[in-house]
Amino acid sequence: MKQPTIYDVAKEAGVAISTVSKVLNNTGKIGEKTKKKVEDTMRKLNYQPSVVASVKKRIKTIGLLIPNIADPFIAEIARTIEDHGRKFGYSLMICSTDNNLEKEMEYVSILKKKYIDGIIVATGLKNKDALKELRESEIPFVILSREVPALTVNTVMVNDFLGAFEAVCYLVKLGHKKIAMITEDIYFSVTRERLEGYKKALEQSGILFNEDYVSVHNITYMDARETAINLLNLKEPPTAIFASTEPLAIGAMQGVRESGFDISTDISVIGFDNSILSKMCYPQLSTVSQPIDEMGKKIVELLVEEIEKPKKVKQRIVMSTELIIRGTTNELTT
Repeated sequence: MKQPTIYDVAKEAGVAISTVSKVLNNTGKIGEKTKKKVEDTMRKLNYQPSVVASVKKRIKTIGLLIPNIADPFIAEIARTIEDHGRKFGYSLMICSTDNNLEKEMEYVSILKKKYIDGIIVATGLKNKDALKELRESEIPFVILSREVPALTVNTVMVNDFLGAFEAVCYLVKLGHKKIAMITEDIYFSVTRERLEGYKKALEQSGILFNEDYVSVHNITYMDARETAINLLNLKEPPTAIFASTEPLAIGAMQGVRESGFDISTDISVIGFDNSILSKMCYPQLSTVSQPIDEMGKKIVELLVEEIEKPKKVKQRIVMSTELIIRGTTNELTT
């Protein structure tokens, strides 16, 4: 006969798996009534805790949900989260969702089953069921580089609106009035804020917003390359391109070259992130810098606090960006 699992106990008792885990490990705040109900259910089912469950206190593992580990910015921030997590004695389990609805749900379920101590959410969480499951799991979690207004949760992010605004204002200062934007899915708050910053900079500069100059739902380098080629084939092509991420900016640069234009001399390009990628391309990319190490350090501190000494009051930390000027931007000469 199959031995009952912690999931069977949780289902029979009508509580979350994390509640059963807390009773087993005598951690967290569990009411006496709930605790007795769980203990009675374990006796009723003749449940024997697994070795993994019995050593939960010694696992000390953080789950990290990210959209794409291949993205240089994501890879760098994952590394700094790992480094700072180790200082607190925590290891890291990385789950790359590709912003895919099924993967989001799958990884949230997997992290719950792995007895993760806490989770850092740095992906879009399009799947509302995944978000609901995360909330109901009672596993401590925090959000990085995303904002979910409906949730009262510790959050670390940058001022995406202001970063985009300053980038586009700089292009206007160089004499550009035909400024395009290549961006990702505007479903995400990060992307929407950057798009709004772009629009506000144009408005403040007295430049009419042109829908033909904005391309959304770009995901890959190749998407941005093709988009840039299409933009430069317009009857009145842009003289500058602002990309919401650096992979998109690099793709745009390739499209500019394939269209017979020179980077900086003919078309200026600005990205967003200041990852290692911005320094490896030629010319080096002008970009909006995010404080990667500070963000990683702070999000780990907030999660460890949430795990070990949770507070009712949550923090929403918004860090500043910095415009870094390199070789892909120049004054408009024609």
